Amino acid sequence: MPDPASTSSAHTDPFDRGQALACLAGESFDVLVIGGGITGAGVALDAASRGLRTALVEKDDFASGTSSKSSKLIHGGLRYLQQGEYRLVYENLAERQRLLENAPHLVTPLPFLIPLFGKSGVVNKSVARVYRTALWLYDLTGGVRIGRRHEKVTPEQALAHMPTLQADRLVAGFLYWDARSDDSRLTLTVLRTAVLDHGATAANHTPVTELVTDASGAVRGAIVSPEGGEPFEIRARVVVNATGVWSDQIRTFEEHQDPHSIRPAKGIHITVPEEAFPCDIAAVIPVKEDKRSIFVVSWGDQVYLGTTDTAWDGPLDDPSCTPEDVDYILGAANAISTRLLTRADITGIWSGLRPLLAPEQKGGSSERTADLSRRHTVRTSAGGLITVNGGKLTTYRKMAEDTVDEVVRQLGSQGRKCQTKHLRLHGAPTGRRAAPKAGGEGSNVRPDRSDPIASRTAHLASRFGTEAESVLAMAEGRPELLEPLVAGLPYLAVEALWAVRREMARTVSDVLDRRTQSSYRQARAAADAAASVAALIGPELGWDEGRIRSEADAYAARLRAQLTRAGLDVDVAAPSDGEVSLTTASDATDPQGKTDA
Repeated sequence: MPDPASTSSAHTDPFDRGQALACLAGESFDVLVIGGGITGAGVALDAASRGLRTALVEKDDFASGTSSKSSKLIHGGLRYLQQGEYRLVYENLAERQRLLENAPHLVTPLPFLIPLFGKSGVVNKSVARVYRTALWLYDLTGGVRIGRRHEKVTPEQALAHMPTLQADRLVAGFLYWDARSDDSRLTLTVLRTAVLDHGATAANHTPVTELVTDASGAVRGAIVSPEGGEPFEIRARVVVNATGVWSDQIRTFEEHQDPHSIRPAKGIHITVPEEAFPCDIAAVIPVKEDKRSIFVVSWGDQVYLGTTDTAWDGPLDDPSCTPEDVDYILGAANAISTRLLTRADITGIWSGLRPLLAPEQKGGSSERTADLSRRHTVRTSAGGLITVNGGKLTTYRKMAEDTVDEVVRQLGSQGRKCQTKHLRLHGAPTGRRAAPKAGGEGSNVRPDRSDPIASRTAHLASRFGTEAESVLAMAEGRPELLEPLVAGLPYLAVEALWAVRREMARTVSDVLDRRTQSSYRQARAAADAAASVAALIGPELGWDEGRIRSEADAYAARLRAQLTRAGLDVDVAAPSDGEVSLTTASDATDPQGKTDA
């Protein structure tokens, strides 16, 4: 049965689900990748760029799990130095640099402020020494490759970036550099590069229900049950399990027992208006209670804060954000700010799970998920199933390289070397990036209300690179497609149409949660926009009026339920600067209820 979206437009873009399903059912592959997050996408690109016939399937949407719910940072991990993970930091920073060079339209430098607080104008010398030593090590380990070294800043310089810091306690600060990216768009771009530029085949909303083995017990493919179609078998010589926190579930198809190799850790973030917690770059602020820290990151005319790091033993598909999670972040923010954040300030939330590797020995190991290593592993089962896990967004390419090296070993194709170290991603413009300037290139695109055309162009270029003109061309003759998709956000209606026709989006959630991240930024407005988004994409997907209404209603209800579970009012709007909030300051500053794993 052809996919409705594949027949709605007379294009030949190979990133098409209907064509992909037909190819998956009718052809044989060298490697089948299960999982469409950043790790699976990276494996697909690495394998396809080595000339291997590559297929990928994802049970939900691309990046719908961990890979759209990260802190959206491409960084070395300054705190890993405190754990003695020097080699890991070196690897992270090397991969950060490769991403800056290979995807300059998606990955941009970002300055980070570390404010230092003290009593009577004096900072704790041991604290200052720890940060100074760590930052020098960070630079020496590879941080300086970005073109800037860390520097000490005065209280006045720190306040210029974060004016609501408690000036009477602020003594000094440090500024260092890392990078940022839209995690879900990076994932999609990696996968589109594999498909459009290297001949891979990929399909979302196509869950694996069974692994296929031959007479000797070797894994030789999988049975999939695509949404809207009949189950079928995908034949492959090697199968890679790149499903993150779900990897043990895939392993049970072969091993018939739960391996318990993953220890999921939940992390949540909140979004607030910039005027509620002003920060024009990014910052690292301490959480005194558990000696951790959280990020504060500028996001256009908004700011997001996170993340928590707590053990999770609930449903993997629904890591709910709780009121206690929200209180933890509010408490950390309010401990250093003169303007107290409250629940009424929050416009968006997101919650995801990290696939941390469970310690092999319990004796002597820390019980906190924050202390577990972010290293990755590649394991091969007796039947040849290759499972890659651990790691982080920044190191996806190295994880993929190590995984495909094992694929090549199994296939006996030793001459196929990794090609991705200098492989530019689809849409990357030509030219090299200049050294960054604080508050300049490191800042994300902000709307220019005096020149909406220039603002629109800059916005699309930062998301689609050289494909931005093609996105705009889809709106030719339809000026309504150049209007905002969601009120108050820069995403355009044409992006939803592009998402369905060229990026395999099939649901309202695919558009509002991942092709754009509207719900993470303005959850209530995204819920209100669900009806118009469904009406726009529904005809492309073959929906009738009844389904358009039901899809919109279901999405809006789910989003509002998430807000309710987090203890947030689904109807309240964020107060303007200086307006009294509905939530009391004592509610906002009490971080009780948080858990440490």
